[in-house]
Amino acid sequence: MTITKNTKISTIVENAPEAMPMFQQIGMHCMGCAMASGETLEQACYAHGVDPDWFVTELKAYLLLGE
Repeated sequence: MTITKNTKISTIVENAPEAMPMFQQIGMHCMGCAMASGETLEQACYAHGVDPDWFVTELKAYLLLGE
């Protein structure tokens, strides 16, 4: 799976549920809410005051390491 700033949160969670802790660490706790289903990673990051470029890099590293 390719993850970019334009990837929807729901797509990430469906394909890589192990990513949930990364979202929770930055305050994204409502992964099942209606907003998350249609929101891109970039939109969610901006809503939570997180640099989307930084988060994409961190998320990819986290999933690669499988932590």
